[in-house]
Amino acid sequence: MKKMSAMSFRKIFVVGAAVVALGVAAGSALAQTSAQKAMIDTAKSAGVVGEQADGFLGFRNPTSDAGLQGAVSATNAARRSLYARSAAEVGTTADVAGARMFESQLMPRLSSGEWYRNAAGQWVQR
Repeated sequence: MKKMSAMSFRKIFVVGAAVVALGVAAGSALAQTSAQKAMIDTAKSAGVVGEQADGFLGFRNPTSDAGLQGAVSATNAARRSLYARSAAEVGTTADVAGARMFESQLMPRLSSGEWYRNAAGQWVQR
């Protein structure tokens, strides 16, 4: 049997991870209602909520809005489940799947002015 080069393995892994990430993105979009999505989008625009390097939503500013807290919790729960499932499919951890999702799908979709928490834990405005 021919030995696979490190570069070939890396290419296969990257392509596999990208395919899984696309599936996670589609699944997480279906896990929230349109009202929850609108609420989160508004909160992102206002700088209250942002994406995080771990692939989850986080509160940049505290809020007492129970509806928004519920929407973020529901979205994060759906993402957690999808990251675990996709990680199992490619033989990695849910933490790695979440971080890759942030890098490949979530970060590129951030609009100008929106906030995200980088891997060092700092909130940065795009």
